[in-house]
Amino acid sequence: MNGKVIKYHQKNINTDLIIPARYLANKEYNFLASHCMEDLDPDFVEKVKNKNYSILVADSNFGCGSSREQAPLALKASGIKCIIAPSFARIFFRNSINTGLQIVELSDIEDIKTGDVLKLDLISGEINNTTSQHHYKVTKQPFFLQEIISDGGLVKYARKRFI
Repeated sequence: MNGKVIKYHQKNINTDLIIPARYLANKEYNFLASHCMEDLDPDFVEKVKNKNYSILVADSNFGCGSSREQAPLALKASGIKCIIAPSFARIFFRNSINTGLQIVELSDIEDIKTGDVLKLDLISGEINNTTSQHHYKVTKQPFFLQEIISDGGLVKYARKRFI
């Protein structure tokens, strides 16, 4: 996976900042995407679209707060394909995998900047910043998790294999 970075160097970006509760009654992915991160950055959706950002880099404890599947769905529908952070709230981590959104834990995010292009090889556990030439090692993600994400989430993974 390759992608261009949008970075928010902020700890504890919670699910209410990702998709505010006032929008949860509407289940349409495009609607959720249009309000993604608006309380943190009102221009987030336009930035992602206009600058072709697909990797969100944030600080620790990303996705904390209320358990809501809409948070990773809104990010994914907005165009984000991967989130990199030093740590994630566990329920957000699982919801992301279940919805097919790639999650990567990386403690050393200091040198990654908005606009950088990253090349991720999660089978080998490597991330290369092709802009700054920095290289990072991450924990190799188990193959079955890669399959779930690649298939578009847990439901699609199960349908493909068991139905």
